[in-house]
Amino acid sequence: MSEEMLENTEDKSALCLSVQMTDKILYDYLIHHAYTHFPGIMSVCFAVLGLLFYARTSEIIYLALAVLLIFYLPVNLGYRAKVQMMSPVFKEPIDYEVSEAGIRMRQNEAESLATWDMIEKAVSTKKSIVMYTGKNSATIFPREALGEDLTAFLSIAAAGMKPGRMKVRF
Repeated sequence: MSEEMLENTEDKSALCLSVQMTDKILYDYLIHHAYTHFPGIMSVCFAVLGLLFYARTSEIIYLALAVLLIFYLPVNLGYRAKVQMMSPVFKEPIDYEVSEAGIRMRQNEAESLATWDMIEKAVSTKKSIVMYTGKNSATIFPREALGEDLTAFLSIAAAGMKPGRMKVRF
């Protein structure tokens, strides 16, 4: 983490961490996001219907449709994660300062602050804690980067966020 970030930390109870995104963590987020929203849920429903129709009619087209729906989305999201990792944003680690004020992000020359009232919800996946700042925009905190600071991170977030917006499991 940069020395400047440590020096500029005004709140001594702030949690500072540096995150280097990986394609596996990004894939985990994309899978969670896809299957908790309408298109992903509908693809699962249609896949199940395809399997049921195949079981009833033995028409191979229903089986093909079900297999396509089951495998297309995860394979496509894996490809998208690898492509997104080629973006300059993911080349350098991002430094975060999590405090009572919100989440301050710094990378190279860029800096931004997401106050707690800007965060719509927080959810957990197998590999990360995700803070949504919009319908399709999120900040991803890998569990491995949080390490022993996970509890401190969650308590700062819970204190700052509006009640009911935190849907995080350990």
